Amino acid sequence: MNTAQIVVVALVAGGGLWVLHKVGRWLTQLLEALAAIAVVFVTLWLIVKGVWWAGRQVVKHWRTSVSTAVAAAWCYLLGWPSLAITAAVIGLGLVGWWQLGRDSFEPWAGRHLRAWWLRWVLYARKMPGWLRACGLTVADRDPGVHVQVNPFRRSAVQPKVKPGAGRTPRVVGVRSGGSWDEVRVQLVPGQTPEDFDLAARSLAVARGVARCQVRELGPNLVSIDFQRHDRLASVVPCHYLGNLTWVRGEHVDFRRVWSGRSEYGTDWFQAIEGSHTLVAGSTGAGKNSFTWAPIISMAPAIRDGLVRVSGIDPKGMELAYGRRVFHRYASTSKDALALLDDLIDGMTARKEQFSTHKRVVPISHEHPLELVEFDEIGALVRYVGDRKTREAIVERVALLTTQGRALGYSVRGYVQEPTKDTVPVRELFPRRICLRVASKSHVSMVLGEHAYDRGAWANRIGEHEPGIGYLFGEGIREPLRVRSAWVPDHVIKDLEHFVHSPASPPLANPAQGGPFAAPVPALQPIGGQA
Repeated sequence: MNTAQIVVVALVAGGGLWVLHKVGRWLTQLLEALAAIAVVFVTLWLIVKGVWWAGRQVVKHWRTSVSTAVAAAWCYLLGWPSLAITAAVIGLGLVGWWQLGRDSFEPWAGRHLRAWWLRWVLYARKMPGWLRACGLTVADRDPGVHVQVNPFRRSAVQPKVKPGAGRTPRVVGVRSGGSWDEVRVQLVPGQTPEDFDLAARSLAVARGVARCQVRELGPNLVSIDFQRHDRLASVVPCHYLGNLTWVRGEHVDFRRVWSGRSEYGTDWFQAIEGSHTLVAGSTGAGKNSFTWAPIISMAPAIRDGLVRVSGIDPKGMELAYGRRVFHRYASTSKDALALLDDLIDGMTARKEQFSTHKRVVPISHEHPLELVEFDEIGALVRYVGDRKTREAIVERVALLTTQGRALGYSVRGYVQEPTKDTVPVRELFPRRICLRVASKSHVSMVLGEHAYDRGAWANRIGEHEPGIGYLFGEGIREPLRVRSAWVPDHVIKDLEHFVHSPASPPLANPAQGGPFAAPVPALQPIGGQA
């Protein structure tokens, strides 16, 4: 290579280096600019994201946000000593209110303060752990084992999976009442409300309470209700007949007859008109109180001829004690069949009279509400009498329960063994009540499938708790625990005299319509369902 060629190569190499230098400087400036832009945009994105998150938290926890803002403004404008003194005065005022006026303190302040305290001190901290312990989380999908193959060996590798966000249900709200805590939990994808139904017992144990019930509030929202105190521990007194002397039968609402208390401390009303009820429970479970408590509440209507009660009593003991209360009474299978035939004849006559004029027969003195109290219904439809008589009784009961609702006929049956063989017309009773039973399977027989999983633990009712049962049916989404009012023997005898005594003159301003007040004022319905 001569000198000229060397010079040319050097010039070309130098030119190439100069071009590369310029390109490198240009690329450096471009990358620096892109980096600056990226830093600016990332910073802005983080700021926007932080502001959005802070705004969500402020809106989501608006009570805490407002309280914090007010406290900060107070300290800035007036100083912290005045804030501390004001807080102390408010605290002492709340304590005094709680001591002197608990009935007003609980609904206006107590439940809100307790709900706030329980959410942040108990449920927000411990509920995620309880849910994980009870298996109420969604596990990440197992990616399996990957096998890597090369010319020298094969090795098995299991990829690491990071825990997925939102795999544990989140507590979104807490309400608290005098006896119940309502914890609203948002489900995560892959869960159903039925999963929480199955874990109700485990959640009760985790919380350390005797009763827990799960209610479905939305497609992905459930309420886990924990019972802190039992409002049904004491006996519920029945109506005092002396207070009903001046009440006229027209003022009794047959669709809201007071019968006792619910587990939320509220009065329990049940519909007698337009409904049929089946009550199941073991011996000594308190079925007798479910018979007499609504009859006591309807005593003025029975006295005035707006209600006629018919009693079928195979044992000849329970209803016979108040024999004079019943317009019809039967204790043998033949007498029961004759009584049912008489009812069906009357029902047929009403059907012919009102079929083209009314959809529902209005209750009046000419067409009173016919209430049938069928004690130990299984005895006459399964055990007592010949087969033809039993089949005839079953047929009559089926006619009354399928056709009598709109015609002013109501059947209330009572049974110890709620199997389908014992009560073949069990499904014809739209409202069912399960008292203490011996087997968990009996709960499903009475209240329907999955009733036990949804909180109807009737087999766990103690022998010292007569009159307590679980109600289900006719618009009630979750089983409701109730206690019927207790009716002593002397009150039944007083009832016989009451319904055969002449009606007293009405008051100057009688209460128009509506049910009577309970003999003991009910507490406010706070927490859970009313």
